[in-house]
Amino acid sequence: MQQAQTGSSASADPGEAVNFDEMTDAIGAVRPAYADYCGWLGEQDSSALRRKSTEADESFRRTGITFNVYGEDEAEERLIPFDMVPRVITASEWRKLTRGIEQRVRALNSFLYDLYHRQEIIRAGRVPESLFAQNDAWLPHMVGFTPPGGIYTHIVGVDLVRTGPDEFFVLEDNARTPSGVSYMLENRETMMAMFPDLFSRVAIEPVSNYPRRLARSLAACAPPAFQASGNAKPMVAVLTPGIYNSAYFEHAFLADHMGAELVEGSDLRVVEGRVQMRTTRGYKPIDVLYRRVDDEYLDPLTFNPDSVLGVPGIMDVYRAGGITIANAPGTGICDDKAIYSFMPEIVEFYTGEKPLLPNVQTWRCADPDSLAYVLDNLENLVVKEVHGSGGYGMLIGPTATKKEIKAFRAKLESRPANYIAQPTLSLSTCPIYTKKGLAPRHVDLRPFVLVSPSGIDITPGGLTRVALKEGSLVVNSSQGGGTKDTWVLKD
Repeated sequence: MQQAQTGSSASADPGEAVNFDEMTDAIGAVRPAYADYCGWLGEQDSSALRRKSTEADESFRRTGITFNVYGEDEAEERLIPFDMVPRVITASEWRKLTRGIEQRVRALNSFLYDLYHRQEIIRAGRVPESLFAQNDAWLPHMVGFTPPGGIYTHIVGVDLVRTGPDEFFVLEDNARTPSGVSYMLENRETMMAMFPDLFSRVAIEPVSNYPRRLARSLAACAPPAFQASGNAKPMVAVLTPGIYNSAYFEHAFLADHMGAELVEGSDLRVVEGRVQMRTTRGYKPIDVLYRRVDDEYLDPLTFNPDSVLGVPGIMDVYRAGGITIANAPGTGICDDKAIYSFMPEIVEFYTGEKPLLPNVQTWRCADPDSLAYVLDNLENLVVKEVHGSGGYGMLIGPTATKKEIKAFRAKLESRPANYIAQPTLSLSTCPIYTKKGLAPRHVDLRPFVLVSPSGIDITPGGLTRVALKEGSLVVNSSQGGGTKDTWVLKD
């Protein structure tokens, strides 16, 4: 599934370094953020908690909260593992994170506008042209075109990792089609259903209004054709590849909770210069299309001619101002891990400020000196494909065998520009509930950001992913990771 496809485990350190535990300090004392929760937990019966954990799994299965892992032969449907110990973030920590996230998202949108217009950042020598000139994610069809409202990334997921009390790093930017928000919402709903008394004791920022906020944000991005139509409300639809897509649950979930139409490419066609949806009363224009279909399959007349998932001619309608596509085609360039390595320069160039949230140090293997360093230190580094996701196609040096390192060395030497490398970090841990009690596991965090001409809206919390297996560094659900409810405390 597309949610949980970032390879966040790349920065965890399996060695003897002491990881920052978010619940307890070095002597085992409970940190203030978890004081109310731990007070409640101490009053609970352990057998009752185990039953609740089983009930949660059964509830997820009944609801259909599963995802597909595609192997060589066939897709395997799996349950999203859920851990009932919440991840808690204080109000002051969240304020700091939101300032840094907002700064970064603004810079991303400015960067995309610049790339598809005057390319001032390249003229200034801050980013090399070679990074995108031959990059498949960069779309020449978007050159000179400004999306409605000037928004490229309507929905953004920023993956964060923590290494200390006041140390957060951005691990990845997800500007194309970030997913996982449905699991954030289901996790909260499940927790509230299982432990209603807990939520009466701890003041937590709500997340359940995300679909309404998403619908409002998308509607604010309506195209010129809607403004000229005289209609009171834009028609918003979610474009899905269909029921066999690994993230179909999320597509249907969001459409249902937004009150939007869930459509496939076969439901849409271009009629009278508009993208219109087939209904029992004829065709009806779509104003805003929240697409969960990759660029390549969006328009067979413009991109892949064999695609049956998109809408023939939609790009012509888009460029003529007849529809808004969220996220804009071509935003995937910002998901590139080589571009990520330039984000400090990108943020400073467009905001005039130093990044409030730092990157993880990154070596671009396309650079000969960096490649030499990486090859000499493979056993200590994490190496990722620049277009990789889901934790696939990567090497975690400290846990790799000599054979795996040797094989990866050959890949690096044959295609160095296809990889970046990062140091290992002592990632923070958060406890999970096991049969033997609480046990620490590595976590990351994906906050979800909505962008419209009205401003930037960041939902308090996000999706916490957790490596459920002891000693595991992998939080991706496709490789055994799970999720937690994420609490942002009210002041």
